[in-house]
Amino acid sequence: MSQHPHPNHPYPQAPGTPAVNGEERTMMLLAHLSAPAAMLLSAGWLPFLGPLLVWLFYKDRSRAVRAAAAGAFNFNIGLTVASVLTWISVIVTLGIGLLWAVPIWIVIFIAQIWVHLKAALAANRGEVYDYPFQVRILS
Repeated sequence: MSQHPHPNHPYPQAPGTPAVNGEERTMMLLAHLSAPAAMLLSAGWLPFLGPLLVWLFYKDRSRAVRAAAAGAFNFNIGLTVASVLTWISVIVTLGIGLLWAVPIWIVIFIAQIWVHLKAALAANRGEVYDYPFQVRILS
């Protein structure tokens, strides 16, 4: 099944657009997969760092890589903010909020893994994946 770009996506792929080259595909994969890797290595605090670095280095070289990295960054910023707000609520409630915070963190973790895998599969096909629940900061 092909993922069609959102109509408001900053870089929709027009019919007949040439496929991305090997380097672009690799960088798109790196943008998508660096987020869950950073999430695991930083205990959930820096999943946006990998996509941000890819965006910084490739934003002017490839529209497809730019869109992939921006989407991954934007998606992860939103989930990081949700996670931080959940932590704040646990601290404010003196730990009572853990009863509902743990399920929220589990949902955030599963969503990040699932969506990034879908995006990586799309990138492997040379397609730009449109992430759900984006806080559109980068484009």
